[in-house]
Amino acid sequence: MLDHVTSKWAVLVLAALDTGPLRFSALRRRIDGVSEKMLSQTLRTLEADGFLTREVAPTTPPQVTYGLTTLGADLTPHLAGLLGFIQTRLPEIEAARSR
Repeated sequence: MLDHVTSKWAVLVLAALDTGPLRFSALRRRIDGVSEKMLSQTLRTLEADGFLTREVAPTTPPQVTYGLTTLGADLTPHLAGLLGFIQTRLPEIEAARSR
């Protein structure tokens, strides 16, 4: 379970959805560098684990919107803390890597 919620793409997906539900294409634009395949796989995993909802509008083509469940919404503040820590300490982390 820890691998599912702390993978690079899962953290970014959950953080993106913290501001509200998004369609697949909007998620892909918001998460720089994620491939369509990786995003689809990550969304399926997070949905199966109960962190996301998936709503399909009966249109052609179908419009799929993803949002956080209560479980997902309870998780995102913890991930936001981790992301905040990394952003704040990134210069130190990069300096340590260059040594």
